[in-house]
Amino acid sequence: MASVSEILETMDYGPAPEASGEVMKWLSARGAFGHFIGGRFTEPGPTFDVMNPATGELLAKVTQGTGSDVQAAVKAARAALPRWSKLSGHDRARYLYALARHIQKRERFLAVLETIDNGKPIRESRDIDVPLAARHFYHHAGWAEMLADEFPSQGPVGVCGQIIPWNFPLLMLAWKVAPALAAGNTVVLKPAEYTPLTALAFAEICAEVGLPKGVVNIVTGDGATGAALVEADVDKIAFTGSTEVGRAIRKVTAGSGKKLTLELGGKSPFIVFADADIDAAVEGVVDAIWFNQGQVCCAGSRILVQERVARDFAERLARRMARLRVGDPLDKSTDMGAIVDPVQLRRIRDLVAQGEAEGAVLHQAPCQLPATGNYFAPGFFTEVAPANIVSEVEIFGPVATLTTFRTPDEAVALANNTRYGLAASVWSENVNLALDVAAQVKAGVVWVNATNIFDAGAGFGGYRESGFGREGGREGMEEYLAEPPVPAKAEPVPIAPETAPTPEAPAAADAIDRTAKLYIGGAQKRPDSGYSYAVRGKAGVIGLAGLGSRKDIRNAVEAAHKASGWGRATGHNRAQVLYYLAENLVSREAEFANRLKSAGSPKPAEEVATAIRRAFWYAAQADKYDGAVHATKSAHVTLAMPEPFGVMGIACPTSAPLLGLLSLVLPAIAMGNRVVALPSQNMPLSATDLYQVFDTSDLPGGVVNIVTGARDELARTLAAHDDIAAMWYCGSTEGARMVETESAGNLKATWTVRNRDWLGAEGQGRSFLKHATQIKNIWVPYGE
Repeated sequence: MASVSEILETMDYGPAPEASGEVMKWLSARGAFGHFIGGRFTEPGPTFDVMNPATGELLAKVTQGTGSDVQAAVKAARAALPRWSKLSGHDRARYLYALARHIQKRERFLAVLETIDNGKPIRESRDIDVPLAARHFYHHAGWAEMLADEFPSQGPVGVCGQIIPWNFPLLMLAWKVAPALAAGNTVVLKPAEYTPLTALAFAEICAEVGLPKGVVNIVTGDGATGAALVEADVDKIAFTGSTEVGRAIRKVTAGSGKKLTLELGGKSPFIVFADADIDAAVEGVVDAIWFNQGQVCCAGSRILVQERVARDFAERLARRMARLRVGDPLDKSTDMGAIVDPVQLRRIRDLVAQGEAEGAVLHQAPCQLPATGNYFAPGFFTEVAPANIVSEVEIFGPVATLTTFRTPDEAVALANNTRYGLAASVWSENVNLALDVAAQVKAGVVWVNATNIFDAGAGFGGYRESGFGREGGREGMEEYLAEPPVPAKAEPVPIAPETAPTPEAPAAADAIDRTAKLYIGGAQKRPDSGYSYAVRGKAGVIGLAGLGSRKDIRNAVEAAHKASGWGRATGHNRAQVLYYLAENLVSREAEFANRLKSAGSPKPAEEVATAIRRAFWYAAQADKYDGAVHATKSAHVTLAMPEPFGVMGIACPTSAPLLGLLSLVLPAIAMGNRVVALPSQNMPLSATDLYQVFDTSDLPGGVVNIVTGARDELARTLAAHDDIAAMWYCGSTEGARMVETESAGNLKATWTVRNRDWLGAEGQGRSFLKHATQIKNIWVPYGE
């Protein structure tokens, strides 16, 4: 043992272990764990082992959940729903307050349990995870109190199935359970197979505070248990985990009507400019990548450093890495603990080896790893090609890549060169530069001169293949509330487009010049197929419409992407264009009404008048649907900024051919999106009549593109298109299932819009604007 004088000379840390006796006593007393269903623990069934990743020792035996176990939990949650949802917000808040207080009372116990179950350092469990879990219950107790005032027309979704990962077991539980309970939902939660213990301890807390039976149910098990929960009779699925599993869940839930929130993988950029505080940025890497073993989906695993400071940054990073203490996670002096499971450790080793084989150079800390347990030395790669596997794949371990850039534009291009979009971190002493880059990075969360800061008051969630939906803050509450129901209105039976001339139509050679063409990139185009189809009205065929094809969709998407300036325009400038469009509709009101009358519309004049009013309303909203400043951590301002998706696909209802199209297209473009719209299949000529209105209203080419033809066939192409960021569909139940299934390719956000009385109030509203935007939370330093 070193003497005091030797310690003062070396300044080495001495051992500072956190005692685990009480936790081990608790585990020993309980033996094997059953599920928590209907307010009590069930008898254990067939079990699996839960191991301590730092030592390889057995911690507990936990029941492997079956389909019948899941059904029993869902049944208990369903039975508890009426009573729980009818409680006043105040009464639900008192339960949430009690849960928060009891988490605080057992803070040390939960921190130790989390550390031995997950392998993360006790400092992280003690100082971040457990306090934030309590914070979530306190915060959402407040939302429960305010629910009737803040969300007066919304109610609970129902029974929520929740599946959480192993990197933040207790905190992820709080993220999901707290808003669900605040909104009046009941819950069936499945913790990760590797880390179920704090969830089971939380179940005891639920019983301690007297939470009504069945409000929270916890079923343990592996992926098969999670799959059973996804397929069960629940009203919402909230999943945090891998993109691959999220994609599978999207397909399974397609057409079911289940509300879905996916918080998935990430390959987050960590951007360091030359004027940054380099030492602070290095510490940011330590916080993001190494203190938590890299087992954070939003960790800045792609370090991008401006070229002229890259060598200095890499040298400082290597020196800092060499001083990290890797070892017993219960030691309060440990910087980096154990990887959660041997399976994950093997995956990290395989990816690192493959990265080296593909030419990347690994710089790894020269540390002595413990002889037992799942440990991996921290490191980072240089000389990494963009196509190297470690540049593209989420390693989920304590390894990052370091790449250089020269200009801010190149930094943004590199940052966005990924299929993910969960988070980003920007380091610069120039606030204008930092915020400019933050606005351009495609990520749901951006930290400025900070990283991995979380708070219950701010939303968290991703763009692109990092999923959709938010957790935390007002955005997270909305995910657990159901919008007011829209009265059903059946669609008329659609007239199938023809792929060849019909007896009512002229010969094909003559017809192509008399066809209402497609509208792509601000110009009328002949359909690629060369075909048209007959449009029928009261008196038979009243015109021809182009029969769009997959190639026409591709061309329309390309044109929409070229119109990216529309998304960068101010809300005021977009509003001016929409006001102008509304005025041009007024000047042609009688013409549009006559066209609708010839098509057999029951209320042609009213439909046109409502379309005009709707155009004025969305013009007014263009510069008024804005963001918020969240009250979160001290010394920060957290900006919640609604941003357009980019290019959207919109499949319009067959009824209300003019009003249905404008009711969907107008809110989308008011928020800065560009659209590829599929108009009414029965009566597309009302849409094609709009071409001249668009042309004379200063609407830039490519902002609105219209492809006529077979709605569901074209909608399938749009839903599967990787360059479409969001998709709205109003049509049949089978069509909605198809769109949601096809959207799983790039995990685009979808909204299956129920057909409604488009003349009524439910034909417009802020709900349309909400579905046309995604929220980016930007954490900005503020004050001391």
